[in-house]
Amino acid sequence: MNKNVAIIAGEPYSVFLELLFKSIKSRKVKKPFLLICSKKILITQMKRLNYNFKLNQINKHKIDSSKLLKDHINILDINFDFKKTFDKISEKSSKYIDNCFKEGLNLIENKGFTILINGPVSKKHFLRKKFIGVTEYIAKKSKKQGQEVMLIYNNKLSVSPITTHLPLSEVKKNITSKKIIKNVETINFFYKKKLKKKPKFAITCLNPHCETIKNHSEEEKIILPAIKKLKKKNINIKGPFATDTLFLKKNINKFNIVIGMYHDQVLTPIKTLYGFRAINITLGLPFLRITPDHGPNNHFLGKKKSDPTSVIEIFKFLSQIREN
Repeated sequence: MNKNVAIIAGEPYSVFLELLFKSIKSRKVKKPFLLICSKKILITQMKRLNYNFKLNQINKHKIDSSKLLKDHINILDINFDFKKTFDKISEKSSKYIDNCFKEGLNLIENKGFTILINGPVSKKHFLRKKFIGVTEYIAKKSKKQGQEVMLIYNNKLSVSPITTHLPLSEVKKNITSKKIIKNVETINFFYKKKLKKKPKFAITCLNPHCETIKNHSEEEKIILPAIKKLKKKNINIKGPFATDTLFLKKNINKFNIVIGMYHDQVLTPIKTLYGFRAINITLGLPFLRITPDHGPNNHFLGKKKSDPTSVIEIFKFLSQIREN
């Protein structure tokens, strides 16, 4: 994989640029990247936060990844008319963010870029109920809707929810054996191909303690049949396990990936265990999409207090994955 990296700054009124500046200063950024954002906002935040990086503005019609400068922030300027230096998040930024993603996906499709990193955006304001998450938004824009797999990655333990940002009332009807098999196969391929690891999967149940008083048991009708089929494909998977004890140290140390049935079932424990030392990777796309595992944190904007760990983890991860 030729790791040409494009970074979309995302929500203009977020702490992402601060975290990027801190990551560059930490010397964890080993390769030049192309930043897609408003040059005005970039300069404004550098001044406010007392950073002074050299900028190299790239002409959108003459993009050549081999010409990116290592000791500069290479920027593809996206016009954004803002009246306040630091403002609250609103739908006024939606068109600008959408334009940033359009340019980022164009770099992937036409300019040889293979990694797309994006800063966090507000699902409430940017997606406006059209998509349940940015993962699904990017999958639709990439013409891979339904193939996307969310992986919250840490080199010791990763988790993946079968359903992502769905209300709990809609989780049950969106879990199928087919979807479980597809997600596990996608992650298994990624680990073996790009990380040269043989993953050990644990899969959770849906109901508390894997039991239900109802006649229909999702564990028996959906999850167990999926596990049996995956085992026949020589995938190392066990379960289903009750989540209330799965993440105990003596149990979780036997695995390096947990497949959960819904978002908070697995994201809550991994964030408790690893804090910001995890990143959000979207698999199943023609490229690798990564984002830090946190939100815009608007109320910390300009205060120099935000933790860059998740962004630093992204660059550490990029140095680990295989080139092909």
